[in-house]
Amino acid sequence: MTVNLTRIYTKLGDGGETHLGDMSRVPKTHPRVEAYGDVDELNAQVGVTLTVEGLPEAYRPWLQQVQNDLFDIGADLSVPHEGDRSRLRVKPEQTTWLEARCDEVNATLEPLRSFVLPGGTPAAAHLHVCRTVCRRAERRALLVADGNPEVLKYLNRLSDLLFILSRAANGSEEPLWQPGKFQ
Repeated sequence: MTVNLTRIYTKLGDGGETHLGDMSRVPKTHPRVEAYGDVDELNAQVGVTLTVEGLPEAYRPWLQQVQNDLFDIGADLSVPHEGDRSRLRVKPEQTTWLEARCDEVNATLEPLRSFVLPGGTPAAAHLHVCRTVCRRAERRALLVADGNPEVLKYLNRLSDLLFILSRAANGSEEPLWQPGKFQ
């Protein structure tokens, strides 16, 4: 699949509308546009996370793969599920890959004793931001009436993976919630 972008600005969105992947026009506030916009924001946050010192090297190729998958998700969300033309859709194998990474890293972690506070190391803090943006993207994807159910599964597993990676990035020094500590 080739993508050619010859001109970045088109002026077609100046009135508050945009084209979907099937070339139909919708308002920029359309649930589909909101969903792939949040996925785009998540992708940018993952990109920032990849620049953080202290991010375990083993996670870099995983997060790079996630970034590519997030573009697949954006492409999936940008095209309604109708018509006879074949489109790029998120596949169950992409979600299964996330589950394997979750299991791999989670097996190295101590059981949780409390809820984890976002923060700790810079890498863990960035992964927590990614996790929360991912959860928002998942909620927005739920509003896409004819959305691919695999997109929701992928985003749900991705937020789990981001949480697990944040725990691992903190090592044994993860900040835990202490209910009522400052009352």
